[in-house]
Amino acid sequence: MTLALGCIADDYTGASDLANTLSKAGLRTVQTIGVPADDLALPEVDAVVVSLKSRSIPAPQAVAASREADAWLRARGAAHVMFKVCSTFDSTDAGNIGPVTDALREDAGEAIALVTPAFPETARTVYQGNLFVGAVPLNESPLKDHPLNPMRDSNLVRVLARQSRAPVGLVDLATVARGVEAVRARLRALAGEGHGAAIADAVFDGDLAVLGAAALDARVSTGASGLGLGLARALIAAGRVAGQPAGTDAGTALGGPAACLAGSCSQATLAQVAAAEAVMPVHRLDPGRLLAGEDEAGAALAWAMERIGDGPVLIASSQDPGAVAALQARHGRDAAGHAIEAAMATIAAGLVERGVRRLVVAGGETSGAVVDRLKLPAFLLGPEIAAGVPVLRTTDGGMVLALKSGNFGGRAFFADALALMP
Repeated sequence: MTLALGCIADDYTGASDLANTLSKAGLRTVQTIGVPADDLALPEVDAVVVSLKSRSIPAPQAVAASREADAWLRARGAAHVMFKVCSTFDSTDAGNIGPVTDALREDAGEAIALVTPAFPETARTVYQGNLFVGAVPLNESPLKDHPLNPMRDSNLVRVLARQSRAPVGLVDLATVARGVEAVRARLRALAGEGHGAAIADAVFDGDLAVLGAAALDARVSTGASGLGLGLARALIAAGRVAGQPAGTDAGTALGGPAACLAGSCSQATLAQVAAAEAVMPVHRLDPGRLLAGEDEAGAALAWAMERIGDGPVLIASSQDPGAVAALQARHGRDAAGHAIEAAMATIAAGLVERGVRRLVVAGGETSGAVVDRLKLPAFLLGPEIAAGVPVLRTTDGGMVLALKSGNFGGRAFFADALALMP
């Protein structure tokens, strides 16, 4: 296998988003869970997205895992590796975007890395280095109350500089509008001044093509799926990838019972869980009882098995931000989060043991915990459920899943997903 593009994603739902974007752009793409074993059989593809669960772990661990993934991708011919981060730049002043970008850039022998989370198609834009979520700055969006990585500063030059060893510069929109050569010149100038990274503005879809072509000159870049789209377009334009129509076949129908799990506390997921109550039974975990040692996972499984023969069910641990904050105050942020993720993973494993082969999971951390527990090594891409969320089929064809970032999808997401997972 000789890859045109290697990608390292810092969570599983973000990896699915990127793999879906690359596939739609014409690259044959596989998503793996962790660094693949050498004996894992993969089809001939143009791009591999290695999914890590590294967004919120200690920075040294995230760096080590990312370096291992980078080495695997480079060994399979990837001349360019993109570090995929969330389009809302979820991180803290300790990392992990800055430390991983620094490490991958230095390993690649590059002076500077282009960085942008912009993806105008999903209403994520960057102007003068400030990230906007729709019409509002990041620090005024619901992400300001993210339970793990609250984002209180919309200026990404400042955000990334607080995490990085070298200064961080800006490639502004006026430069991007002048085209690829102007961006290249700006990056050279910033590198000459000692900058190790540059936040790049992007407001329009066409900006991504400019940034992708400029980023491809180097061996590493950092961004959200929008940058992946720009890289894919640049590879095809340069003739390094033939390009092909995106596949829409979800494979042979599996049938049998189906279930949904929701661990995200985003406003979008809370609305989706509420909407699902009109079309399927919904069971809500009690995080307080769970953290008190009660067998909430066992109770949820028993509840599900009484109903799943009649149709899909949904089990949710999602709560509004106030309830989450109160829970974290009583038990600690990490303890609360880990307990809920472990319970959801236990429920998922129990459902699969009882015959569930169609599973929808909402929430990045929840998806990571579930897929790790199920030990699923890699996925092929199926049809798109919502922007950034494809149907995923295990490479052995035994399961279909949807892994959704908290903020993605419309109100009817769970029903829409199941309709595409026969």
